[in-house]
Amino acid sequence: MAQGQFLMPKTSMPGVAAVVADSDRSFPRHMHDQFGIGLIERGAQKSLSGRGMVEAGAGQLITVNPGEVHDGIPLGEGGRAWRMLYLDINIVRDAIADIGEKDRGSFEFAYPVDARPLAERFNAVFSAVTTKERPGETLDSDETLLMLLAAAMETPAKPDEIAASENIRRAKSSIDDEPSRPFRLADLASEAGMSQFRFLRAFARATGLTPHSYLLQRRVHLARHALASGTPPAEAAFIAGFADQSHLNRFFVRQFGVTPAVYRAALS
Repeated sequence: MAQGQFLMPKTSMPGVAAVVADSDRSFPRHMHDQFGIGLIERGAQKSLSGRGMVEAGAGQLITVNPGEVHDGIPLGEGGRAWRMLYLDINIVRDAIADIGEKDRGSFEFAYPVDARPLAERFNAVFSAVTTKERPGETLDSDETLLMLLAAAMETPAKPDEIAASENIRRAKSSIDDEPSRPFRLADLASEAGMSQFRFLRAFARATGLTPHSYLLQRRVHLARHALASGTPPAEAAFIAGFADQSHLNRFFVRQFGVTPAVYRAALS
């Protein structure tokens, strides 16, 4: 695979997206609405995580939780190569409930960089979900994913720290509930019962993003869901509240490394 490439192999497991990348690109702060688990195969990178700045090198697993603000910056010459699996929240929660033999509850990956020898298990999962199986046959995918998550499971999730106060939670929920509609800072601040400046600082402190950046993240996620269901990119841009397809393209490539059209083709 040539450097600078991002590929999305088709997966046999609904709700799971795979990415293969080799790049020296630096990713700005962003977040995903899925769990992410991957393997650095060559080179190294540093990244912001929910537990501060971390570094990952070849052979180490990297993880990200839904809503966790992070970035990605290559270390050294030549960039880095990695593979990622992005898992819908329900897939992980169902698996963890099964492993723990209890009702579905909250879960988060404990280590943004996991130095334990889990590469072999990750490779087994990646191979299973990107290999075409017979229709309705997911035994290999199910088994290997359960084994990997069981190994990665360490501690239950902490209480939600993204919404540090009820006021911020209320404004954040307004964006979460309907990200496609237009928002004004004054309206969000009023909903939180704060001045605009105080709200801006409090929101950024609680989430790691400004309200506008957070809104764009939610719109990208809304567009991603539309694309995954087969919606054409132009229509997905409209549904998600972007000004036009080029606006969606710009933010989508920044976050996922591929265009909306490539993403849709990989999942359709």
